[in-house]
Amino acid sequence: QVQLVESGGGLVQAGESLRLSCAASGITFSTYVMAWFRQDAGEDRMFVAGIRWNGGSTYYSDFVKGRFTISRDSAKNTVYLEMNNLKPGDTAIYYCALDKSQLMFRTAPGLYDYWGQGTQVTVSS
Repeated sequence: QVQLVESGGGLVQAGESLRLSCAASGITFSTYVMAWFRQDAGEDRMFVAGIRWNGGSTYYSDFVKGRFTISRDSAKNTVYLEMNNLKPGDTAIYYCALDKSQLMFRTAPGLYDYWGQGTQVTVSS
């Protein structure tokens, strides 16, 4: 059974950085997309960034381009989200997700097959 476990969230000040990690286990298929979503209180869950495990191609939402970087370590089955120049508007619970589809990057959360429990990121001004 696939399990995704996030870590690395916390409280930081505006302009600072954080790195989130998502450790995956139980994956038996070779081609999939790992992604990060975020959800603030009262808001919909939003796609942040994705990476295709086989090949490493990436895709970002416009609001994080140039500030966030998604990467993976295949040996550790872990995906990372490096977040720089954080803003108060980045405050949210960040979720790791996996999409088994081999189609193009998909941004709708309902299309993802597996989810982690989330990690809180809070950015103070």
